Amino acid sequence: MRYTFLIFILFSFVVANAARVDTLSIESKALRGMTKCVVITPDKYDANTDIRLPVVYLLHGYSGDFSNWVTRVPQIKEYADKYQLIIVCPDGKNSFYLNNVDNKLPQYEDYIAQELPEFIDSRYRTLSNRLFRAITGLSMGGHGAVMAAVRHQDVFGAAGSMSGVMDLVGRRMPKEITDAIGDTSAERVGAYSAVQLAEVREIKLPLIIDCGVDDPLLPGNRELHKVLTARKIAHDYIERDGAHSWDYWRNSIEYHLLFFRKWFDKNLLKS
Repeated sequence: MRYTFLIFILFSFVVANAARVDTLSIESKALRGMTKCVVITPDKYDANTDIRLPVVYLLHGYSGDFSNWVTRVPQIKEYADKYQLIIVCPDGKNSFYLNNVDNKLPQYEDYIAQELPEFIDSRYRTLSNRLFRAITGLSMGGHGAVMAAVRHQDVFGAAGSMSGVMDLVGRRMPKEITDAIGDTSAERVGAYSAVQLAEVREIKLPLIIDCGVDDPLLPGNRELHKVLTARKIAHDYIERDGAHSWDYWRNSIEYHLLFFRKWFDKNLLKS
């Protein structure tokens, strides 16, 4: 499928020998209109025009937006430099990163897993291969990251979740989910739920899952860990002190970026 984009650089923040933050406005076919996105490129990206870098897609949570990671975690720019990664923060509104059964409405899974990676690869000097493309996020974004990666293993090579909504089945679902998928049977919901996907899908990508011990979403994360362990699916699972809060996620994000950087480096050695 081909996509047409209009892009406007609304804001670009550059400091010598430091990461650059671009805020983009993109016309998206999948979303049926304009959407915004933050792209962070590390210091060496502008210093060396021959360099190509891995990409990490970083998803926000419910009631958040594309700007959250930059405004709430200012050190994210330092992490881009430290690990030499392009970091992409799209806007998912409160969609749970799901496609809508009504084709006239925004299709967020298509955007995150197809349209946006194609766009980023066409506009930035990326290593445009699943082996150098990872996705993670917090809360709703943790759900979206694992769901998108497991359902699109040809696009993403690694995934993570911070305090993610890992088990959608049997819980009271937000209106945004019921409106998007229509049928709320366990079978239908399970097609988008990390725990149920892990029970039935062959998963061949490294995963990092972490959650605070005081987080109300901890049971779903433990259940995912249990399923992955039972099926002998390799993953890093972390429980630490903390709740469902930005204090926790500010600490978590570097663990995820380091995890992905190590995996990218292994793939670079093989290539």
